[in-house]
Amino acid sequence: MAEKSFLLSILFLIALSLSLQSAIARTHYTTTLLDVSASIQRTLDVLSFDPQTINPIHQQQQNSISTQSSSSFSVSLHPRSSLHKSHHKDYTSLTLSRLNRDSARVQSINANLERALTGVKTSDLKPVVVDANLTSSFQPEALQTPVSSGERLGSGEYFSRVGVGSPARQYYMVIDTGSDVSWLQCKPCLDCYQQSDPIFDPSGSSSYHTLSCTSPQCNALQVSACRINSCLYQVSYGDGSFTVGDFATETLSFGNSGSVKNVAIGCGRDNEGLFAAAAGLLGLGGGSLSLPSQLKATSFSYCLVNRDSAASSTLEFNTARPGDSITAPLLKNSRYKTFFYVGLAGINVGGQPVAFSPSVFAVDESGRGGIIVDSGTAVTRLKTEAYNAVRDAFVRLTKNLPTSSSYAIFDTCYDLSSFKQVSIPTVSFRFAGGKSLTLPAENYMIPVDSAGKVCFAFAPTDGPLSIIGNIQQQKTRVSYDVANSVVGFSPNKC
Repeated sequence: MAEKSFLLSILFLIALSLSLQSAIARTHYTTTLLDVSASIQRTLDVLSFDPQTINPIHQQQQNSISTQSSSSFSVSLHPRSSLHKSHHKDYTSLTLSRLNRDSARVQSINANLERALTGVKTSDLKPVVVDANLTSSFQPEALQTPVSSGERLGSGEYFSRVGVGSPARQYYMVIDTGSDVSWLQCKPCLDCYQQSDPIFDPSGSSSYHTLSCTSPQCNALQVSACRINSCLYQVSYGDGSFTVGDFATETLSFGNSGSVKNVAIGCGRDNEGLFAAAAGLLGLGGGSLSLPSQLKATSFSYCLVNRDSAASSTLEFNTARPGDSITAPLLKNSRYKTFFYVGLAGINVGGQPVAFSPSVFAVDESGRGGIIVDSGTAVTRLKTEAYNAVRDAFVRLTKNLPTSSSYAIFDTCYDLSSFKQVSIPTVSFRFAGGKSLTLPAENYMIPVDSAGKVCFAFAPTDGPLSIIGNIQQQKTRVSYDVANSVVGFSPNKC
């Protein structure tokens, strides 16, 4: 009798095991198609694209916009590749250059946050007195910020076309949600990098006015100094790159939708290692000196086309969020107002939640943690715990694909040279509030050469925060509804 009972127990365990295996086999994993051929073709096109084929926006009659107004306005938005002809011999070297710039960008973001959280004072500078006739004689050292050699930042991937001055002259400016101060290179130029437009000459603008050292705008700068009651600014980046010059107000024009007077911008006399091809940068962060804050915009949005494309989109202010937006809470870090944090509850791979601690994406009492949406960072960085779990889930569902060696910051790559299309598991951001954004395949499986090597475009970080980068934002209109503390994601709204 005991032997029979034992055999029944064994049979029961076998049946239970088979049932569990059957249930696992029946688990439905969602997939999407990656067009490998199209991805490879874009890598070839970007190397041969001629930026001269882009038609500049000519000066147009502008309607003045009051900063108290809720009027909507927009400007064109271009990927870096459409304006800056690549000097790289192949896509592999272009990709390595991009990833190097991107790593410097992330280093800069982490350094800026750490400085803010540790209470390092950068605005308590001694006044700098320079002969008024020597307009370009001040040096970066006068602002007491060391300059070091190293990998240049230059990581801005998207440019807008903005008019500066009266009469307005058009300039390509990098958009950056990770910083606040807007600036452009100015004559006379002590040291300027090469840009595609003529350098701005403030003496030719009737609306250019330097700011005094006691002005609210000057006092709001993180790094400032004074020269004969004229405010000097400096913005430094984590890799040693910097811009320094006069802080002034100027009229900015936005396509044919209007102009805004008295916008505080930096007039850079010494700009080293920054944003080749662009005239400067538009700071779209959450601080008081950012462009949205100065325009008193209740919202702004952009749609980023594929960065290997010659297409363009728009940067818009005060326009309604698309009705089909996938929304998430827009959060702020009380210790550092520049960055836009998003309420991210988790990540799905193949339609299934990936297991890791939900605290990974929460801001702790020290101001560290959380995840920001950033237009200037290319590759999404996830805290190592979350990244490892997401990567491992993806690898488990792609065992049928031929693997390849790691590449730069990417540790998960595949040889898809023999495929025209391939089925891969979906990847989705699951936001607080219950909504999810499923990424297009090309937003997380990207080519790193023109031979068919494709890598999983996420990377780990041990820094103080996680970042949703612009590769994951491509072909999606990202709307920052500042008034209602909501960020919206609208696929295919470029």
